[in-house]
Amino acid sequence: MAEPMLEVRGLNKSFGGVVATDNLDLVIGAGEIHAVIGPNGAGKTTLVGQLSGALRPDSGSIRFAGRDITRLPAFARSRLGLARSFQITSIFHEFTALENVALAVQAHDGHSFHFFADVRREERLRATSRAALDRVGLGHRADTIARHMSHGEHRQLEIAMALATRPRMLLLDEPMAGMGGDESARMVDILRSLKGQQTILLIEHDMDAVFALADRITVLVYGRAIASGTADQIRANEEVRIAYLGTDEAA
Repeated sequence: MAEPMLEVRGLNKSFGGVVATDNLDLVIGAGEIHAVIGPNGAGKTTLVGQLSGALRPDSGSIRFAGRDITRLPAFARSRLGLARSFQITSIFHEFTALENVALAVQAHDGHSFHFFADVRREERLRATSRAALDRVGLGHRADTIARHMSHGEHRQLEIAMALATRPRMLLLDEPMAGMGGDESARMVDILRSLKGQQTILLIEHDMDAVFALADRITVLVYGRAIASGTADQIRANEEVRIAYLGTDEAA
């Protein structure tokens, strides 16, 4: 059996008397889209923080691509190919979409910045950035100033910035937050196009998107995984319906 891309064992994190992650186990295979869902306060963002290195777990272990990264800082995890989208860098609203992606590549590679000269002259950097924009449907917006782009396009741009760093795994924390119906559908199409090519942990409240995209789903309640399985298995799970999805009619 192939080694998992991500393996979490016995992860615990508390803030005072509040248990945010409760003895959590999680295994994600290479190329899998694995959604983590749960009500507000379930510990989803705390989990992402521990995986990315922004938060240190109280106990437990995190292995990524066969390596124990439990105590590694965030920048070291990024260098290994673990990318937290929307957290890698902020969008610079006065720069073009292409310049934003190029800056993300430079930051990831640890280059000193001669930014405008590099973007204008270095064909490799421009080609890498354009290819990432093409993957998220923004190739035609490469020269658009970011402040002239919509909220949904900003989310697409952030995905492009992450993809341009050539990650082995993406941690996506509510990529469809604040989007309208058309923008959400576009994001679902983008993520579906990455299926099988990119390992993704997806935190998302839009259950239609989750069921359309996820190979497997883990349900968190008060930091504890109450179920993990395929979309059909999660829909059929009585404990999940009571805790999160609601009645049969709502599910």
